[in-house]
Amino acid sequence: MAKKSPDYFLREIERANKGRLKIYLGAAPGVGKTYHMLQDANEMKARGIDVVIGFVETYGRKDTEEQIGDLEIIPLKEINYKGAILKEMDLEAILKRKPQVVVVDELAHTNAPGSKNEKRYQDVLELIDNGISVMTAVNIQHFESLNDYINRMTNVKVRETIPDKLLEICDEVEVVDVSPETLIERLKNGKIYSPDKIETALNNFFRIGNLSALRELTLREVANEVDDRLLEYKNRKNVIGLKGAQEKILVCVNLRFNAEYLIRRGYRLAKMLKADLFVLHVYNDDDLRDHKKLKKLDEITMLCNKLEAKFYMVKSNDPAKAIIKFAEENAITQIVVGQSVRRRIDEIIRGSIVRRIMKGTKFIDVLVVADPRG
Repeated sequence: MAKKSPDYFLREIERANKGRLKIYLGAAPGVGKTYHMLQDANEMKARGIDVVIGFVETYGRKDTEEQIGDLEIIPLKEINYKGAILKEMDLEAILKRKPQVVVVDELAHTNAPGSKNEKRYQDVLELIDNGISVMTAVNIQHFESLNDYINRMTNVKVRETIPDKLLEICDEVEVVDVSPETLIERLKNGKIYSPDKIETALNNFFRIGNLSALRELTLREVANEVDDRLLEYKNRKNVIGLKGAQEKILVCVNLRFNAEYLIRRGYRLAKMLKADLFVLHVYNDDDLRDHKKLKKLDEITMLCNKLEAKFYMVKSNDPAKAIIKFAEENAITQIVVGQSVRRRIDEIIRGSIVRRIMKGTKFIDVLVVADPRG
């Protein structure tokens, strides 16, 4: 039997002391995530488990409201913001009550200013860290790395996103799935939105093509996550014949409009290959004097933190040379760059950055990503 390392036992102890996380995942609003979550909560209560509701959003759906039943509801916290009273989940009250399980709906929600945490998923992580298990619900379009893909597919820009890491750390994912035809029928019958919003929804987000693509995406993401967990289990148990991932992905960005798009594309690639993700920006002094570029730099830094990518900045007047040096020093195996905006004549005179990278590196693949604007 292989000897277990001290780190292994530390991880097992931490895992035992934390609460568990179950995510009810859907392809779109109205599939029944909250309904099923409340149904399961009632079954748990019937078995003697101490379960409460921290936050639930029924959107006035009668069937969902009926599922609340006799579940204890922790009163919402009132926050005074610019003269308006906003209601949010009372994190402190739940921690004080310390139930075994808490229902927390709307995982991607942004908390009102003045709340302890900016995002509800941060509240959920705090509950788990304090030994309270959480049941929560979210739709697939809220995961950060899928933001650009969802936007191109549905023409809808999702503003509230959550880190993909949540899908990786959760203990159980339950896909709440219905056919696109059933979902559209629910919409027409007023079971998802109020009558004044039905026509707009049918002509936009709830088109049959969108729903089919979102459904396929949801099922594929969960299937990929199952594969990831199997790999992690085999690594943890030292299964013979399995080697750790050797790939390292480097995304090279400047402070243009497509930086976040490239980072998300690189993240998807790194996730698929079980690889480490590096993001590199080669800058000069002018970048640090431009307020718009500094704002873009902050946005890139925030996205890298959310996706747990390692972000580096290197000062150089020769981007290709700096990229080659960084790639060699960090054993990079794949480089992701955006499509060049240089004029053809400039590339002929000064040389293509991509060509210089390919010529200056060995055994490194270079992926050139097309302009997302088409």
